Order: sequence, then structure tokens, then C-alpha cells
Amino acid sequence: MARMYSGKRGKSGSKKPLKKTAPSWVRLSAKEAEMLIVKMAKEGMPASLIGLTLRDKYGVPDVEALCGKSVTKILGEKKQLPELPEDVTALMRRAAAINKHLLENRHDETARRGLHLAESKIHRLVKYYKRNGRIAEEWKYDLTQAGYLLG
Repeated sequence: MARMYSGKRGKSGSKKPLKKTAPSWVRLSAKEAEMLIVKMAKEGMPASLIGLTLRDKYGVPDVEALCGKSVTKILGEKKQLPELPEDVTALMRRAAAINKHLLENRHDETARRGLHLAESKIHRLVKYYKRNGRIAEEWKYDLTQAGYLLG
């Protein structure tokens, strides 16, 4: 998500290729790429790391251009998606780490604000994923459980 509460413009980064077709120099076929994606998911890699590995080791600049669907769509079709989306788990890890810090440093108001912002972002994302059916409607975020889940 964007930087909502700071005046900053955000980081510059790499851009997606303009062409929506796979380059001619990519050696993998769509089936081979899907098999690699499923194999990496079974090894416990998250979707973003799978995309980075395909880019760096196998020379696939864009999985969607090669296969016609994203890594998460492929994992969803193969029933390999984790219970919680990757961005929510990362934010829960951050909130748990900030909370642990706050237990030792009770007067750190900057960290308290960081925890508040992280939890707000978690709530927004969970609402979005519930609306789209990615998370069950009865699932609820709880900071005390977040530390145990992500342990």
C-alpha cells in the first residue's frame, strides 16, 4: 500500500515490461513455469519469493506474460495458497515485533504510532480480502494471537 501518513512520494523501483507477451529469449514454457511454481510453493516459498526466484535464476521477467496468469492465481488453481495472504502475514509480523518492543519500552510513543498504523493497514487489508473471498468472513485479527501464529 502507499504511504498514507507521510508526505513522502515513495520509492522508485523497477517497472513492469511494456509488452504483455513473453520475450523470445525465455527458455521456459508456460507448463514448466507452472510446475516450478508449484514445486517452490510446496517447499514453503511465498508467492513474492517465487517470482523473484523465477526472475533471477530462470530468467523469467514476468510470469503473467509467460503463463497468462499471476503466481497467486496459479497457486490458487493448484490449491497451494496459504490461509492468510502474504502481505497480511508480513504486517502481522511487524505488529508483533513492535508490540514486543513496546512491552520493554513503554514510553516509546513513535513505536506506539507505528503499531497503530500497522494495525490500521491490517484491518484495511483484511476488510478487502474478506470482500473478495480470500479470507473467511469469521476470521478476526488479534495482536496477542499474531505473535503465536507467526512465531
